[in-house]
Amino acid sequence: MSTQSPNHTGASGFTDREHARPPEWRISDAPVPYVQAVADMEARVAAIAAGTAGEQVWLLEHPPLYTAGTSTKPADLLAADRFPVFESGRGGQLTYHGPGQRIAYVMLDLRTRGQDVRAFVTLLERWVIATLDRFNVAGEVREGRVGVWVKRPDKGPGHEDKIAAIGIRLRRWVSFHGISLNVEPELEHFSGIVPCGIADSRYGVTSLADLGLPVTMPEVDMALRSAFEEVFGS
Repeated sequence: MSTQSPNHTGASGFTDREHARPPEWRISDAPVPYVQAVADMEARVAAIAAGTAGEQVWLLEHPPLYTAGTSTKPADLLAADRFPVFESGRGGQLTYHGPGQRIAYVMLDLRTRGQDVRAFVTLLERWVIATLDRFNVAGEVREGRVGVWVKRPDKGPGHEDKIAAIGIRLRRWVSFHGISLNVEPELEHFSGIVPCGIADSRYGVTSLADLGLPVTMPEVDMALRSAFEEVFGS
């Protein structure tokens, strides 16, 4: 995340957007190369900051790759030659992106939504949780463990698996990067890294398919949009 200092604007930290235009929703059907995606985000963020474009939520997939956030520890990259590794500039540590994972890049103007980074991250968490709830999956957040988790008592006492990652960056109070939700990715691909720096064997990675839910990507997209409107208002 950006190192900009948040300015708190009330209990929620977010301003009244009753008359604001809702974000544009963009969906890419084919996997988007990471460098291209970052370039597109950077251009859109600059336009939003300049007032020449509106907000956007971009739903996409990437080819198999690893991204390194600003808190990445080199030792957490276990298989450096397996997939390309990109320094992302977002907050967080190492994560995997690939087919079967729905990524939502959120380019939102926090100048109109309240300049409160913590409140914004909390809303992103709530967005993921509300999306999962539409598939009867109970997502939860944990202090000290970024992302959204599900309990897995079938794997042993206290076991939990991560189903969604969150990592953002701010430029001139416009957000980019966002969330990744595991729908049906190849979970073995996470073995090339220590996901988000968490090596404890009680904590793994899961997906909707791994939980026994054969959900299609269009169904996930509809759930994400509905939940976004519920949580963010527009």
